[in-house]
Amino acid sequence: MKIYVDADACPVPAKEALIKVSDRLNMPLIFIANQFMRLPLSETIQFILVAEGADVADDKIVELVETGELVITADIPLADRCIKKGAQVLDARGESMNLQNIGGKLATRNLMEELRNNGMQTKGPSAYSKRDKQDFANALHKLLSSYY
Repeated sequence: MKIYVDADACPVPAKEALIKVSDRLNMPLIFIANQFMRLPLSETIQFILVAEGADVADDKIVELVETGELVITADIPLADRCIKKGAQVLDARGESMNLQNIGGKLATRNLMEELRNNGMQTKGPSAYSKRDKQDFANALHKLLSSYY
């Protein structure tokens, strides 16, 4: 199993938790972004820099991910594409996205985007908290414990 990270928007505490898990379990961890980022040297950690542009990193993740692998992203359209390929998806706040809930999440996301495009001000996500970090670590541990 490999873990792919939509790294441009992934909070630092979630990245740190993923790095610890990767090292502890000797699990391949692939960060994909369109901006360079410093990562620790490790045989299990890989960084793929993609070109600038909308959905370039997303397209690379979808290209690489295989059935049963894990994708870390808050990007709902990306999550939908990965789920359709048989991947598991977890956001950095510990929420799992799957066949049962992705349709509703996609519909809500599209509605909010339409409202914003029509001038309505909507709230973005809240700041990443210690609780979010803990929820992510717990969800990641629960998900991976079925593999190891």
